[in-house]
Amino acid sequence: MTCVLAIDIGGTKLAAALVDEAGSILRSATRPTPREEVMSALAALVTDVMDGGPPPQAAGIGCAGPVDLASGTVSPVNMPSWRGFPLREEVQKLTTLPTVLAGDAQCFALGEHWLGAGRGCTSLLGIVVSTGIGGGLVIDGVPLLGPTGNAGHVGHMSIDPNGERCECGGRGCVERYSSGPNMARWALAHGWSPGAASNAGGSARTELPPQSDHGGAAGHLEEAQADARTLARDAAAGDPVAVAAFQRSARALAGMIASTAAAVELTAVVIGGGVSAAGEVLFNPLRDALDDVSGLPFVRAVQVKQSTLGVRASLAGAAQLAWRAL
Repeated sequence: MTCVLAIDIGGTKLAAALVDEAGSILRSATRPTPREEVMSALAALVTDVMDGGPPPQAAGIGCAGPVDLASGTVSPVNMPSWRGFPLREEVQKLTTLPTVLAGDAQCFALGEHWLGAGRGCTSLLGIVVSTGIGGGLVIDGVPLLGPTGNAGHVGHMSIDPNGERCECGGRGCVERYSSGPNMARWALAHGWSPGAASNAGGSARTELPPQSDHGGAAGHLEEAQADARTLARDAAAGDPVAVAAFQRSARALAGMIASTAAAVELTAVVIGGGVSAAGEVLFNPLRDALDDVSGLPFVRAVQVKQSTLGVRASLAGAAQLAWRAL
């Protein structure tokens, strides 16, 4: 049976699979990403998957970035032991296979286009909204990677040139408004009490407080359980600050999506990542914001969908990357 080797490398998990031409997984395995000796762990994982299975024809890798396709190196922000690490060369030596590399968010987009919510669409933007925000583009069915492999960094598109300074050094980046930690940060600064609304069944809600001289809420900020998951539960329970945080996030995402659609004529946007698990708490205000900010008919026609592959999307995209290399 003909198959390829797909590898997905993240800060918390390593995954590998043998995948056939239809996208079916023949063999797979995962293991936690160690703090050190990541390549040794990856080599053991790949060996486990390949032993006893049909011989793969090529290997595709999706890895947290930044990546450099010219050199085949990666420098994942959340993997400090890899800086300029020659990942493509190391996997090629390990497997003796033709090996291709892309960013994990680009593989997410490619996977959703092949087997998921973006199947059959002409031009797709895939967005991963989590601790950060990443993205990938598939235009006319072809992944758009860019000269160094870093196309699709939509989280660092500026939607407000006069906005807040981002961790990347830019100003007004979408990530500053819409990533999970930044949503929670904003909500805390505006008086959110994590879990108050959802734990009380919606009866105890945070009130929008008066602002301090520094733009945040006056008084002590409660930080217990201050994450996007709790924020989503509180928004679903009707907490006005949590609802406002999702509306603010959705409007920033909508500005980025509308701008990207106007530039490359998207037909669909697929959103995954931990924050997307909020479901309609995120997607309802996002659709409302898109309706408000979009003008041109082809921009207004863009379909926004939630990921159907979830954590499997990047692995599927890595497999498709390998198939395209043959």
